[in-house]
Amino acid sequence: MLKTAILLGLVVMPVLCAAAQGSNIEIHRVFGPEHPGPYKHPASITELDNGDLYIAYYGGSGEYEDDTAVFGSRLEAGATDWSHPEVIANTPFRGEGNAVVWQGPRGIVWLFYVNRYGDTWSEARTKAKISTDGAETWSDSFLLTLEEGTMVRGRPELLDNGDFLLPMYHETGGDREWLDPTTSSFFLRFNHETKTWTETNRISSERGNLQPQVAQLSSDYLVSYMRRGGGYDPDETGYILRSESRDGGFTWSDAEDTEFPNPNSAVDFLRLRNGHLLLAYNNSMNSRTPLTVAISTDNDETYRYRRDIVGGANTFAYPYAIQTRDGKIHIIFTTNVRTTIMHAVFNEEAIMDPKWQLE
Repeated sequence: MLKTAILLGLVVMPVLCAAAQGSNIEIHRVFGPEHPGPYKHPASITELDNGDLYIAYYGGSGEYEDDTAVFGSRLEAGATDWSHPEVIANTPFRGEGNAVVWQGPRGIVWLFYVNRYGDTWSEARTKAKISTDGAETWSDSFLLTLEEGTMVRGRPELLDNGDFLLPMYHETGGDREWLDPTTSSFFLRFNHETKTWTETNRISSERGNLQPQVAQLSSDYLVSYMRRGGGYDPDETGYILRSESRDGGFTWSDAEDTEFPNPNSAVDFLRLRNGHLLLAYNNSMNSRTPLTVAISTDNDETYRYRRDIVGGANTFAYPYAIQTRDGKIHIIFTTNVRTTIMHAVFNEEAIMDPKWQLE
């Protein structure tokens, strides 16, 4: 790991400096092109039961290359250096895709990842593995979905009743630079007692939607924010989409535009332990910069606190957020033409400083 941290204001300090003091946000460079990849995008992070942090990402020589694999790395509790990334999933003759690692209940660590069967992601499927020894070793892989174009990107949501929802999406069309309007989001619900998966309805929208993130606000009420469909050309009408469930996550409304811009890039949505909601997104219609964090203190009614945590003439994409047991918020994202994984650490107060409050 690079032994530097970047605090907003372009002050470079040692890694062991106090993180997130007052309004500070500490950002570490975790992996660069010199680490296995060199392409690495996106990445996920989880806190394991023993307090270690664990990152999973897919990497190789390029997004659509068949040499891509899923890599895992560990930051032991109290340590400052991540372990050298090691291959934890690799399908012979086929490229891997988005990887999601998650410490679930009952001592099970889940690894979900995409496996491509053709030239585009609309020909991909989702596979999974589990670990029962804290991500030290992994089971054989198994196919989670058989339908072409079904993929994973987001962190599961553990529900009040013990089930969990795995965010999924179905990408359609054969164009690498354009998402068909029939692209849609959905969820898979896992029941620990029956060991069965149940699929929800597909969430539809005018231009398509994908890569949903979900938070449970009450036993019956859940909210999902998701990426818009369409293309990557300049567009002044692309917004983050929102859907909701009023029956505990079994059925979902059609997605509607929000006030938040979206340059056809992933977002993340997280319920914090105090009940506040965190939305991480690129605050631009056309660029994956800046990377912004917004906080809602009124159950998704408004997001009065908004702060750009990183920005400039680069891309800062695919945020993935967790809150660890010590209350700190961790967001990882990729930059430098998808060769570098960064790790931001801060307290909620870094966003809720009055200077970042909307008028």
